[in-house]
Amino acid sequence: MLFSVFNTFVMQAQNLSSPDKNFSLQFKLEQNGVPSYQLTYKGKAVIKPSTLGIEVKNAASFTDGFTVSKTEQATVNTTWEPVMGEEKTIRNNYNELLVTLTQPKNNNRYIGIRFRLFNDGLGFRYEFPKQDGLSYFIIKDEHTQFNLAGDHKIFWIPGDYDTNEYAYTTSKLSEIPALQKKATIEISAQQPIANPSVQTPSMMKSSDGLFINIHEAALINYPAMSLNVDSGFKLSSHLTPDAVGNNGYMQTDAQTPWRTIIVSDKATDILASKLILNLNEPTKYKDVSWIKPTKYIGVWWEYFVAGKSTWAYGKENNVKLTDDFTKLTPNGKHGATNERVMHYIDFAAKHGFDAVLVEGWNIGWEDWIGNWKEEVFDFVTPYPDFDVKKLRDYAASKGVKIIMHHETSGSATNYERRLDRAFQFMKDNNYSAVKTGYVGSIIPRGEHHDGQWMVNHYIHVAERAADYQIMIDSHEAVRPTGLNRTYPNWIAQESARGTEFEAMGGLAPEHTTILPFTRLMGGPMDYTPGIFQTDLTYYKTGGNQRVNTTLTKQLAYYITMYSPLQMAADIPENYERFPDAFQFIKDVAVDWDNTYVQEAEPGDYITIARKAKGKNEWFVGGVTDENSRTAIVPFSYLPAGKKYVATIYADAKDANWNQKPQNYVITKVIVTSKSTLKQFVAPGGGFAISIKEATDADIKAFKKL
Repeated sequence: MLFSVFNTFVMQAQNLSSPDKNFSLQFKLEQNGVPSYQLTYKGKAVIKPSTLGIEVKNAASFTDGFTVSKTEQATVNTTWEPVMGEEKTIRNNYNELLVTLTQPKNNNRYIGIRFRLFNDGLGFRYEFPKQDGLSYFIIKDEHTQFNLAGDHKIFWIPGDYDTNEYAYTTSKLSEIPALQKKATIEISAQQPIANPSVQTPSMMKSSDGLFINIHEAALINYPAMSLNVDSGFKLSSHLTPDAVGNNGYMQTDAQTPWRTIIVSDKATDILASKLILNLNEPTKYKDVSWIKPTKYIGVWWEYFVAGKSTWAYGKENNVKLTDDFTKLTPNGKHGATNERVMHYIDFAAKHGFDAVLVEGWNIGWEDWIGNWKEEVFDFVTPYPDFDVKKLRDYAASKGVKIIMHHETSGSATNYERRLDRAFQFMKDNNYSAVKTGYVGSIIPRGEHHDGQWMVNHYIHVAERAADYQIMIDSHEAVRPTGLNRTYPNWIAQESARGTEFEAMGGLAPEHTTILPFTRLMGGPMDYTPGIFQTDLTYYKTGGNQRVNTTLTKQLAYYITMYSPLQMAADIPENYERFPDAFQFIKDVAVDWDNTYVQEAEPGDYITIARKAKGKNEWFVGGVTDENSRTAIVPFSYLPAGKKYVATIYADAKDANWNQKPQNYVITKVIVTSKSTLKQFVAPGGGFAISIKEATDADIKAFKKL
């Protein structure tokens, strides 16, 4: 249902409520015609009066001197179906206020600020219609404030123009300036923001029990936003600059991304929110049948931990794409060989996986990182021990796809020049998905991973990939903002600390109880879970590194860390050592009809249940931080009157993330919609449950919960 009400009265203050009346927005002009807004939830202040505006470099700014020339209100209540997702059907229900602001002092130039108030929060953006006297302009800064109502607890990573791969810090807002230096650990290709700042999505909890998440939606043709941390619990927008210090180049008609504020008094509602997706445009792709959820394995983890494989083929460290790579001195540890890849293909086929990712197949890895090198990869030439056609045909004979890998080393110019040739090569050789990577400083030199130029690059890659019916999994790209709705072949992203960091210093047990409230608010994450051999001294490489989880917590990630692209990231030999636990990874779905967020507290624990797309199968995952707990797991979503077998993969009583992490128990019980499970979770642990309809034999064989 859609209807509009046009306000013919010009007023200086406007009010808007959410459809359920829990939210109230007030917009008004402050002294000197400065626009401002405030937001309340159930009578509690979320955003106190906060100013809005865009500062322009080559013209008068959109910051003050405004009058309200027109307001328009509308209500939308519709549903839509994502190509893949956590829900088969998503409701899009909001009340909208569009305020047109005119600047009499600047020849009556005008802009719009559009607010959409949902039952789970607010989205708003600036709009610049075509008009006389406003065509091209350069953004110097955006002055959007989020004036918070108190010294909230916040889960944050430091503001940076080039990386999201920081560990999370939990503190009060007021403590951020003192903690900023400690939180800004050294990472490859970073550019920390000098003043106190945090990245979005930014997750907070107030002392009076409100959960508040600030991010952005539909980041297109605009730099990514971080948040300045100002005095008095005030956050403000901080845009990523380009190589010459500008923040954005605009041509009317134009608009900014949506600024999003998701709020609830229940943490579970934050994880269930679809506000960011709803603020993105539907896809314009006419055919999406080729976009499919994928479960894969890969020649990948062994590069990090096993000490027996490398991306590079040769021992040399100074190569050019024009070199004859058959004349390099083999290092004897190259991972992407015909023999090794065929082993992974065999394993994938045996256990029902869709695809095998192969990294290090192409020339150039000998000196790919740290040299700010432009012509680093060509994306079509294999190493001498990787036979493209042989492996293509072998994979096809086994019913398995190979996932291409395009590491750019940050050289976006090189990648764009070679993009069509690379995608045609993929099409010719039956590759339907590619993992892209942007490790290193960006070329064009001086640009940043999160700047306008690179934002447009990532979208360009997704659009060109769609022309060849190719799916994209991007790593080291700008954090997602719901664009997987508009570009559904942009199937997943990394854009945070994932599993690889377990082999590079480790991740705190609480890390994956925070990520769903932060990074995953913007879209699916290729977290690469499924590590069974968590004590990495097993490989006898001289290090003492470990993955800071129990084995069953790794199983839980397939539910709690949503992605339609899920990797079983460990080495095949490790899965063969634990075939009973591996069964869950083989069984678990990657696309869903329904999601039920059952328990959640950021930084502490999460329990989620999901129904598999088109099947009468359900899966549950629960994770905790460094503390043990008892999870309460109801099964009320199951159809009434029927019995089901729940296979429970759980931590043993003596398990711990750093002691006996591989101790687990598997039990089967009969459950109904009236059943409730009280499940022990070990420190740094988790649990996973698969649920299928019971047969008569099942009912006789297993006890009732």
